[in-house]
Amino acid sequence: MLHTADHRQPLSTGPAPFTPMRSPPSVGSVAVKSISLTSKKNWWMVELDDEENTLNATQLAEPVLNNYVPHSQPPPPPPAIPSSPTYHAPRNPSTIFSFPTPAIYSAPPNATASLKPFALGSASELFKCIVKKPEIVQLEINDEMQSNALDVTAQFLAELRVYTRVAPHRNIPAFLGCLDGVGMVLEFLEGGTLFDYLKQYAPLPRIRLCDFHNQLLDALTHLHAHGLSHGDLSLLNVQVMERFGELTLKMIDFGRSVSASSVLAPPDGDPVDPWVHLNTDPTEPRKEQIFPGTRPFSAPEILRGECHDAQLADAYSFGMVLVCLERGQLVDVKPWNQRKDLYPEDLLDGCTLFGGRIREYLRRGDERRRLLRDDTIDITSA
Repeated sequence: MLHTADHRQPLSTGPAPFTPMRSPPSVGSVAVKSISLTSKKNWWMVELDDEENTLNATQLAEPVLNNYVPHSQPPPPPPAIPSSPTYHAPRNPSTIFSFPTPAIYSAPPNATASLKPFALGSASELFKCIVKKPEIVQLEINDEMQSNALDVTAQFLAELRVYTRVAPHRNIPAFLGCLDGVGMVLEFLEGGTLFDYLKQYAPLPRIRLCDFHNQLLDALTHLHAHGLSHGDLSLLNVQVMERFGELTLKMIDFGRSVSASSVLAPPDGDPVDPWVHLNTDPTEPRKEQIFPGTRPFSAPEILRGECHDAQLADAYSFGMVLVCLERGQLVDVKPWNQRKDLYPEDLLDGCTLFGGRIREYLRRGDERRRLLRDDTIDITSA
């Protein structure tokens, strides 16, 4: 039995929902030149064309002469009606799960071993789960069709890589395989996000802060040990669920994960075809684009398009999460300051437990402290 649910929640302070447009008007002599769509429907970037594309005022003031003499020549043909634009769709991410689904995306042995069934039958156990399927957005701009299919494909392939390459871990949702022609199947996560939990229960007691620190650190170092990064660690991408009488954190949404062995390209460069690596030598370095995650958790070098070590960027995100946990609230850093590795002087006010570590995590990328499993805090002494 499958129960579908979506554990992703948008920031309450995020941009307004995206509304598709047809042929957006130009502003004066400035017109839309190109638009880049991401997998999130309300994330899109517009590039403006500064070239003159309209008649100036003097041209409009000049009289238009009509040299047509009646009956001396045939009337001019009517203007041609432009045909509908031809849309060449990018590789559809749904083909990832086309029948038969590749064996590399199958569930690991005994995938439900760590799950608790919600019902028992005479011959079966029933589990709740999440079915995550790709969703494509298409938009017509200036008679050209735009699509986020490549970005959606890249994110699903990145997430599948995490679930199929990383060994099972208590702080990572269990991967239960794929449904042919549909999408991936994941463990059902009850409860809210870490952001929701913080709003309801802050300030957190010292022992709870240490426990949450240790769980997130263990999950991230486990991921790094397999040569991968998270890429978008934030309060919204951590789920808090009560499990066997204890609070367990689950890191979710690995769509921005990249490999430590990949060559990282900035987001504003030419799009990287996520299908290319399937037909190339697996021993050759793979090229992946690294995109900014949720502010203010995204590392400055990613915002500048200069990231060369995604695992160090995870350490910055982890430091910002610790700031929010210890202060008991969501903090903000202006993006123009964050790109310069600057943050408010009062950012660490009240951070008496993690303050020293946070400072090392928020340093410049070449001076930043890496995440180490040995940094676990002894809760008995907390």
